Amino acid sequence: MSDERKTVMGERVWIRSARYREGEAARKERSKLPFKEKIRRLVELQKLAVPWVRRKDIIVWKIDKGTPG
Repeated sequence: MSDERKTVMGERVWIRSARYREGEAARKERSKLPFKEKIRRLVELQKLAVPWVRRKDIIVWKIDKGTPG
């Protein structure tokens, strides 16, 4: 029996080392994305965070969806 800590997320049971490896693989995949896609994802995260932030001076970047590239 392994001494590694296990975590339950939804239907999955994670072992810490496996979760770490999957996280590293996901980071490597994201690093290969074009810069424009990284910014698009960042803006989506900003939009998700706005309702949770109590400050009123939060800015969500506006990006032009029509620009090619």
